[in-house]
Amino acid sequence: MHTPTSGLHPNADPAELARFNNLATRWWDEQSEFKPLHRINPHRLDWIDALCSLAARQVLDVGCGGGILAESMARRGASVTGIDLAEKPLQIARWHAQGQQVDVNYAYSSAEAWADGRAAQYDVVTCMEMLEHVPQPAAVIEACAALVKPGGWVFFSTINRNPLSYLMAIVGVEYVLRILPVGTHQYSRLIKPAELTGMARNAGLVLADQRGLGYNALTQRFRLHRFMGVGYLLAMQKAA
Repeated sequence: MHTPTSGLHPNADPAELARFNNLATRWWDEQSEFKPLHRINPHRLDWIDALCSLAARQVLDVGCGGGILAESMARRGASVTGIDLAEKPLQIARWHAQGQQVDVNYAYSSAEAWADGRAAQYDVVTCMEMLEHVPQPAAVIEACAALVKPGGWVFFSTINRNPLSYLMAIVGVEYVLRILPVGTHQYSRLIKPAELTGMARNAGLVLADQRGLGYNALTQRFRLHRFMGVGYLLAMQKAA
């Protein structure tokens, strides 16, 4: 298990880390600020598993937070490592996995640091709801590409940057519906699908599938569909 090193990684925002550290104890409360993650998780998990079959795979979850996705992938039979730079969510993730008797290895690390000496070690790398919280998303994408084996899969999810996403994902979700705390997302850090695909292509990844993430405020249900205008997920593969 890696322990925190002195100083802050240059590709991390202290305010973002502080926010997630402050919310850590509520990570597994399905009625808390993390309710959307709990509601989204079955959809993204099934989509990932359908594309690459998680059973017996070596999987790395980058920006794992409190471990919602990491733990669910381990339950599907994957050998999962989760890494993050927020210490308190990592501790919550460890405690929850131990309490549920789910085997997940958690470590304090950035993707860039983890890639040092671990090139092509994983069958699957996931980086979900994380790129919009770092100053240099391209560096994270490059690290994810380096960590995955040739022919392996890398999954990203984030939020589009356009007037509609601002209205729905920030004004609607944070200010009107209060589903997420105000300030969770910064519009300038949102990433258009073409931008993310371009950064991934530069890192040696090829787009294999894509989905939009939809939310019905009346039923409070999420679903994956083909409209990429707000939240979206990309499945990339590394050339064999």
